[in-house]
Amino acid sequence: MSLFKSAAELQDVLGGFFELLAKDPNVGPKLLASKLILKFVYREPDLSITIDLTGEKAIFSFNDHAKKPIVEMSMKADTAHKFWLGELNLVIALARREMVAKGPIPQILKMLPIIKPAYKLYPDYIKQKGL
Repeated sequence: MSLFKSAAELQDVLGGFFELLAKDPNVGPKLLASKLILKFVYREPDLSITIDLTGEKAIFSFNDHAKKPIVEMSMKADTAHKFWLGELNLVIALARREMVAKGPIPQILKMLPIIKPAYKLYPDYIKQKGL
């Protein structure tokens, strides 16, 4: 059984976490500098989160089928949870097809140093969410 009981809970938790990262003074400006449109497609439960980093601030949308991403990452929601806990290596997850990436892989890998501080933030964040 999935950690996330519903798409609404997944949106609240991971959507909220992405918003927290976008506002973080160490992470947010570096994310915006990427000028990417990222789409995360989750299964079990089903939800997509699109993050548009092409403007002056991050814009989030959910189950958005109109906005075309530059990078799309697909995975189970529990896989994303393990990734943010720092328990899952991106390169290994891609090789094992636990995560499937569409788009420029070098740009995805360049994001890893930018999001590294998130691994310290996520455990406290999910505790606050009651998980």
